[in-house]
Amino acid sequence: MSNNNHPTSPHLQIYRLPLTALLSITHRITGVILAFGCVLLVWILASAAEGAEAYQSLVPHLGSWYGQIFMLGFVFSLYLHFCNGIRHLFWDVGYGFELEVVDITAKLAIALAVLLTIATWVVAGVAGP
Repeated sequence: MSNNNHPTSPHLQIYRLPLTALLSITHRITGVILAFGCVLLVWILASAAEGAEAYQSLVPHLGSWYGQIFMLGFVFSLYLHFCNGIRHLFWDVGYGFELEVVDITAKLAIALAVLLTIATWVVAGVAGP
């Protein structure tokens, strides 16, 4: 007879995924966001090619709160995917497999993605007056 009253192992409420696992999942999610962003980019370019009226119908959506949030997420996804991809390139040639190096490069990838996102928005003039 089976006893199903035992706890799940590892216990899901106290188990914490390592940073590398979280970045692996995030890398896949950012890839999906980038795919949607590319569709949006094609939509923007097609409306611009169609004419000023078609493009002007899209501009209010891009400038709205939800458009700005998507664009911020797209830019952050681009940089995080890029920085994490650089880590993977080093792994492909056999460097950086030590646990300490893996954690440092994971934190560095996140920090660089945040800094590059902020820099992009500042240069684009979106973040301030």
